[in-house]
Amino acid sequence: MSRRQSQPATADSRHKLPHHAGRIIAHFGKQIIIEDEHSKQHRCSARRNLPPLVCGDYISWYYPDPKSCIIHELKTRNSLLARPDGRGKQKIIAANIDQILIVCSPLPELNEGLLDRYLVAATLTGIKPLIVLNKTDLLEQKQLANYQQRLAVYQQLDYQIIYTSAHEDLAFNQLSQCLHEKTSILVGQSGVGKSSLLNRLLPDVNARIGEVSSATGKGRHTTTTARLYHLPDSASLIDSPGIREFGLWNVSPEQLAQGFPEFIAREDQCRFRDCRHRNEPGCAILEALEKEEISHARHASYLRILASLEE
Repeated sequence: MSRRQSQPATADSRHKLPHHAGRIIAHFGKQIIIEDEHSKQHRCSARRNLPPLVCGDYISWYYPDPKSCIIHELKTRNSLLARPDGRGKQKIIAANIDQILIVCSPLPELNEGLLDRYLVAATLTGIKPLIVLNKTDLLEQKQLANYQQRLAVYQQLDYQIIYTSAHEDLAFNQLSQCLHEKTSILVGQSGVGKSSLLNRLLPDVNARIGEVSSATGKGRHTTTTARLYHLPDSASLIDSPGIREFGLWNVSPEQLAQGFPEFIAREDQCRFRDCRHRNEPGCAILEALEKEEISHARHASYLRILASLEE
């Protein structure tokens, strides 16, 4: 971490101090780590009148004195990933993201419900989703074929899917190529191998790898806060804490169907404008379901998410 050595500024001259551009790469309580235009890191605090700041935010900052670094302004966010906290308030995970890497694995078991929630969040916020099935080295050929069949519905919807492992070069290189010149974020359950992938991308990052409990199949939370890392080819990658569940923030029941691409082209054909695609007469989604044009599993997932939004 760098510290600028100069004489303290007087109170009258502080408003004239030069402001610098930067980006937040981590936030630990009241301490914020930023990176300046020269890739130097600084420990900062933020002005009290600023909204909550998160990893990925672009900011301006200045030195009020030689021992302090103050974030002065939050720049406009072009995207953000958020979820409700325990009190139902907005909890922003990261900002200014181009791509969400939704990491799944055979251990803990692939959770399509969680995957669908991430896909809805990505679609409604305009962030490109990428599905990553990690730890494929643990699977026999028949097991891998089963997972490919389960994920085929997503491939048919034009979601990009990568089958990878931190131990297999070919699949891993495919993942690396998808990160070029983008800010991506790793999301998913604890134990799916996000930190292992990060360690492979950046061997010197020393990210702790969580152990998966043989009794529960659930990972221990080793990443406690989102942190941004730089990769070759102008790529940035944010590692986020693993979570068991992902709630949708600020999504109404009316908006939910817009997060399901297979619904969008058919919604206008429903008899009722406020159709929720449950059991309404003249529902184009239900008609497509009967014709096997829409996945029953995806529709069931939609109904579960809808019920949670109506609680």
